[in-house]
Amino acid sequence: MAKHLYRADVSWRCSGDFAANAYSRGHQWSFDGGITVPASASPAVVPLPASVEAAIDPEEAFVAAISSCHMLWFLDLARRDGLEVASYTDRAEGRMERVAPGKMAVTHVALRPEIVFSGDLLPDAERLEDLHHKAHEACFIANSVKSEIVIEALPARLAQDRHDDGQDDRQGA
Repeated sequence: MAKHLYRADVSWRCSGDFAANAYSRGHQWSFDGGITVPASASPAVVPLPASVEAAIDPEEAFVAAISSCHMLWFLDLARRDGLEVASYTDRAEGRMERVAPGKMAVTHVALRPEIVFSGDLLPDAERLEDLHHKAHEACFIANSVKSEIVIEALPARLAQDRHDDGQDDRQGA
């Protein structure tokens, strides 16, 4: 059986008074492709200024990893099924709750994909549900976690013209 290894380098250097719990939780995630991402504890867990609001926190990354994995499988399965996807947007959301005294966990992840199809074929709700189910079953990340993951897909739509790629053009979106 083939083994796939994935690596992320996580680095932190003390900034502030560590002993007084007045230090920054800001750190860096570096990946094999050369990208470095600022990361931090969530401000919901570690209040500002000890956390960095503009950085990615582990809980957000967890939700994003689930969403990204599901999307990649959905796109491949839709392609194999003869569908043409113009765009895929997901406003995924995770909920963290207390699961035992002193123990928190992300217990629920809702994926809310909005998919725009090009071409002439708009799949019906049953076909979309089947594709989402298959994508969920195949997703490596979903298969790796105990959290409940639900898909709350927005209705699919066809692109109106070649300029409609499903991107939200509203200000501030």
